[in-house]
Amino acid sequence: MVGWLFRRKAHSSSEFFHAARTLPTAVTAIAFLAANCGALEIVGIVSASAKYGAETLHFYWIGAVPAMLFLALGMMPIYMRSRALTVPEFLKLRFNEATRALNIVCCGVMMILVSGISLYALSQVLRTFLGWSFTQTTLTAAAIVFLYVSLGGLTATMYNEVIQFALIILGLSPLVFFILRDFHGIAGIASHLEPSMRHTWVGLPIASPRTSRMDVLGISMGLGFVLSFGYWCTDFVLIQRALAARSTAGVIDTPLIAAAAKLFFPVLVVLPGLAAAVLFRSELGFNYDQALPALMMRYYRHGLLGFGITAILASLMSGLAGNINALVTIWTHDVYRATLAPNKSDGHYVLVGRLSTLVAILLSVATAYLALSFNNLMDYLQLLFSLFNAPLLATFLLGMFTTWATPQAGFWGLLFGTLSSIAHNFVYRTHWITYGSDMSANFYGAIVAWTSCFIVTALLSVFTPAKSLEELADLTYWTATHRGIRTPKTALFLAFAAMAICLFLSILFR
Repeated sequence: MVGWLFRRKAHSSSEFFHAARTLPTAVTAIAFLAANCGALEIVGIVSASAKYGAETLHFYWIGAVPAMLFLALGMMPIYMRSRALTVPEFLKLRFNEATRALNIVCCGVMMILVSGISLYALSQVLRTFLGWSFTQTTLTAAAIVFLYVSLGGLTATMYNEVIQFALIILGLSPLVFFILRDFHGIAGIASHLEPSMRHTWVGLPIASPRTSRMDVLGISMGLGFVLSFGYWCTDFVLIQRALAARSTAGVIDTPLIAAAAKLFFPVLVVLPGLAAAVLFRSELGFNYDQALPALMMRYYRHGLLGFGITAILASLMSGLAGNINALVTIWTHDVYRATLAPNKSDGHYVLVGRLSTLVAILLSVATAYLALSFNNLMDYLQLLFSLFNAPLLATFLLGMFTTWATPQAGFWGLLFGTLSSIAHNFVYRTHWITYGSDMSANFYGAIVAWTSCFIVTALLSVFTPAKSLEELADLTYWTATHRGIRTPKTALFLAFAAMAICLFLSILFR
């Protein structure tokens, strides 16, 4: 219905792919947060909490909020000044066409795989509740997402994300209430957990990747810096939503408002995961990805169970639609329009976008089967981010905050960083090196990818020609031709308050 209502606002390519800077900040902020509330946020975090315990809180307080604040204050003004409509387009402007092409390939592969994860998670949920087969679930969900994305474009996708976010909050809140009542508060849950699962920092070794499930170096550098900044600051699904705000202040405020809400989201997802670790630890071979459905089967009855199912389906649909829409935008704007078929009519590109949506959906269904080999969605997702987002972060930091990073160095650094991460994962999977957990392997793989890209880009920049300052106008922090994009004082205050609360919570639950 939402797709049908907004179809009239998706006639031009600007409206269909980019929402043409028309949406209010409240919508873009909620959609920004909801785009992250797919399999990663709901099923994945509950699953990871059941497996790793309170250490999963790191995915919020060190692994999200600082990066969201940096995106708002440090990177969104540069994105706006560059006038790039997509992340690959920015890389072309700052570096060259080869760097954009490489990023398109990497982004395309990752978005398809993440969409497949959402479909896989949907199948897990409906199989648990309704006994539906994998094929039934994926085809039904894919058909619904295709309808509203192809009809209404980005605007319909984002308004659906607002509705889906409301359903997530309403559907999970009763579960939290029942768990706290059953365990007599958070302290009751903690008392039943194994000692190693009660704390976020206490008991962690400084650097012991081969024997410890997580360590301080892997969490602080791998998750807190590389993976979190790589995801929040370079993922086009998120950038696309912030850039849809109708005002400059709205573009900056979108990640800030989302960061403030992100601080308290662990109550809805980490707490149920900890309860699942207590309730289902005696079950041999328990599938962590079924922790949330299992909790709902235990605590919800009759109509309330249907409400809970709706909340999970809303979260997974949100993540699937966000990645599909972003992938279609990159394909049509950065590949088809820019290279394959330039100078066509505006309606032609909208039609191609709608047809591409169908192809992207079908590819997502195919990649959903890859997720079957993992028993924890968060491990799989962080693996994908370590392969593709980690090296991209180094490229963006050098591109935005230096003037000496050269076009050739940008391409070869990104390529070498991606290949080094793939090689690291290969030697881990073939048991040439060992880690205490898959998550620790992902953290250190991200460190390897980022470091490799950074070093190669910096070294090659010494021997290759850089762009002139005129060519870099409005593309770096140091070459802004006008300082008209000022950060409002309210945004600075909100960022300071969010960071202070983040530090307080990290210390309180250490």
